[in-house]
Amino acid sequence: MSAADKICPAWRGLYILCVTAGIAAAILYIAIGLSSGLQVFGDGSIFSYAVAARDAWAFHWHNIPGRLFTYVFAYVPAETAVTLTGNARAGIFIYGLLFFSAPLLGLLLTLAADRTTGRGIFGYACLSTACLLPLVFGAPTEMWTAHTLFWPVLAICLCAPNRPRGAVAVFAGLLALVFTHEGAIVFAAAILFALFLRGWRDRIFIRATAAFIVAMMIWLVVRLTVRPDDYIAGVLAAAAFKFIDVKNLDQPAFLVLLATLAGYGVAVALLRLIDTEKTYIYAALVCAAALAIYWIAFDRTLLAEARYDLRTVLLIATPVLGVLATVSAMPDEARQKSPFPFLAPVASALEKNSNASLISGAILLILLVHVVETAKFVRAWADYKAAVRSLANGAEADPVLGDPQFVSAQRIGSSLNRLAWNSTTPYLSVLFAPDLKPGRLVVDPDAGYFWLSCATAKASEMTSTGIPQEALRLVRTHACLHR
Repeated sequence: MSAADKICPAWRGLYILCVTAGIAAAILYIAIGLSSGLQVFGDGSIFSYAVAARDAWAFHWHNIPGRLFTYVFAYVPAETAVTLTGNARAGIFIYGLLFFSAPLLGLLLTLAADRTTGRGIFGYACLSTACLLPLVFGAPTEMWTAHTLFWPVLAICLCAPNRPRGAVAVFAGLLALVFTHEGAIVFAAAILFALFLRGWRDRIFIRATAAFIVAMMIWLVVRLTVRPDDYIAGVLAAAAFKFIDVKNLDQPAFLVLLATLAGYGVAVALLRLIDTEKTYIYAALVCAAALAIYWIAFDRTLLAEARYDLRTVLLIATPVLGVLATVSAMPDEARQKSPFPFLAPVASALEKNSNASLISGAILLILLVHVVETAKFVRAWADYKAAVRSLANGAEADPVLGDPQFVSAQRIGSSLNRLAWNSTTPYLSVLFAPDLKPGRLVVDPDAGYFWLSCATAKASEMTSTGIPQEALRLVRTHACLHR
């Protein structure tokens, strides 16, 4: 998607497809996320509970100060809503609204900042929003926010005016980006590399590098000053290694996506021998039919907990798309001046040999896989919520877990428990109960990590006003049994 999209109808059509898909996806994230209550999925249940208790910083966020932007963006306004209204569910709604709205806000900021020819950066941002984010949709990962900021920050670094206010905008953008998630430092480095392609003496690269250095100094001071609790420190270290583990890509839904693209390529190659006019349409239809047979007759998988693992895809693919977007936006003169002499001929060859119709078909197939996987996930999530709610409001109990009002999450069938997040199930049972008053606290006996210490839970019981005392007591009892 370069300046060619102004001339060639096929490329212009591809650009329109990407923009339409990106904006539609960003709107659907809000609609589906809020209507399905996905802000409480996984770790989102403890985060939503923390918002309701107005204790997000004490519960967890003081342990991850390197993600301060996400906390300020989504949690502070949500807790403020609870304080002003006294309504815990209002705060949880605001938290979900802000979190799920982030991609749409990011696209709007990118559109406003992008001054490249044909607004190519915006086009790639839309493509990334539609094709990458569905893999982690529903998982409460700060990489969702990092992806949101990556694209407008890239556009700002490229297009901000060569004046003091432009330098301030670049610094503010990079500072916010590195404070979304540790993985966002990779995103920022990718932006610098993309700008370096213009030449190490280029003012745009020099300005961004200086801003990045200052931003990282601030980041380092914050990380050294605000230290995580001893209990969480080891968990964070282990989580960091898991985040960069390519084995995370070994997920059925992601493999289906790769197989679909490979099958599409083979189908195109074979059908070219028969028909050249409608090759891509026929190839896409063949792949769609094969997918339908697979989903109906063979598929028993569910992309649920693994949505958290697939953050690794964002870490890898987002910078790649960012570099491609930057190269596409570079004028020929800038490519010729690049410190990499092969950049200009390689970029020119790729642009000449790329096929817009082929790429459009691939994008449509990716979207088809995402639509089906998301529908499966949302439907199963609704059934799982009903099962947890039934246990929390029922008469069954398992006192062996530590309290007569505790009930085991293992009473839920294994099929639905694919959506379980064993460390946060107790908070889920509070959030699903009428008026936040569960008759039972649903506890997973296999849980090995416990979010709240006894002292923190006791303090919350004394100060929280948005959650009923009965629920606070149950959570405190559970916390004191384990920490």
